[in-house]
Amino acid sequence: MLVATLLVASGCSGGSDDVAGATASATSAPVSVLPAASTTAAPPTTTTVPTTSTELPADARDPSCVVTVVAGDSLSNIADSAGGTTVEAIQEENRLFGDPVIHPGDEIDVCVGNDVDDVTGASRLPPGPAAVRRQQEKLNELFASYRIAELAVDGESGPMTRQMLCAARLGLGLRVSATDMSEGSPEAATLIDAQTLSIPAGAPTWANRWVLIDKTCQVVFTGEGSDRIVNVYPTSTGEPGYETRDTKAVAAFRYDPALDNGGWHDSSRFPVDVDNPLNGNMYKPIYFNKGQAIHGANNVPPDPRSKGCARLFPWHQDELIAWLGLDDVVEPTWRDAEIGVTVSVQGDYRRAD
Repeated sequence: MLVATLLVASGCSGGSDDVAGATASATSAPVSVLPAASTTAAPPTTTTVPTTSTELPADARDPSCVVTVVAGDSLSNIADSAGGTTVEAIQEENRLFGDPVIHPGDEIDVCVGNDVDDVTGASRLPPGPAAVRRQQEKLNELFASYRIAELAVDGESGPMTRQMLCAARLGLGLRVSATDMSEGSPEAATLIDAQTLSIPAGAPTWANRWVLIDKTCQVVFTGEGSDRIVNVYPTSTGEPGYETRDTKAVAAFRYDPALDNGGWHDSSRFPVDVDNPLNGNMYKPIYFNKGQAIHGANNVPPDPRSKGCARLFPWHQDELIAWLGLDDVVEPTWRDAEIGVTVSVQGDYRRAD
């Protein structure tokens, strides 16, 4: 069968992953292999932020900087009317990433780069160490029952802290971004007051079991129907030029346990001489959307580094497989009913540092 042949030949590999399916380039070269990550959890790498106070005077908000959207408005004409700014700058100021849709009644801050959210009056400056520690403690509390790694409570905001802040925004119904939470902002107050996380918008909750891959946050949520979140994992999705494609509720169609090689599948698009955990090949891949996959890898940074797939640490991939009841599968299966999971992909990654 031609379609099956094309999909089997596709996959992800070589320290990263390749975009599978007919759209992948046949001339793509292997990427360099990054050092394998230790299976022992280590304190996250952080980037020190300034220690200056982020408190602003009560009148810091400038109402003249706020435009209320009316019917027919677009970010383009709002930027034009503001003068001297761009759509991209408006998006950054308002944390409107991807291809945002604005609605009548929305408020847009058109004074960019002034360190103030003029809609709320909150500071745009980095939070101080005390505020970051409070946020880290709260994030650890909210995610304690899930498998995303606990943060070091050190008052220093780095990529791991921002990854978990982004995941919290998803689970709290806030505007999603992988940025710091300004001290005293409404979203920071929502975080500190939160008791639990809700299923993120975009999850295909009509399915018995679902996976939501969010590229903005570089996280994977798994869940069962509209009842509960099962787990939250860190991921690394496709890098620029090899993006993990947006996907709405597609069935995973193939699972390869690769038991003949300890679970490590050798991608046919980026062949290597020796297929093993150290060269970054695909650990027990679960395929969806024409051959992109969720698979284990020894390197899962908090930013996009793959060639189209979504990486999990191998022990997280094993947990995902156990949750799907695929522990006893000994050969590749194409039976989507047996795999039994629906996958959605959303979001747009932006570097926050």
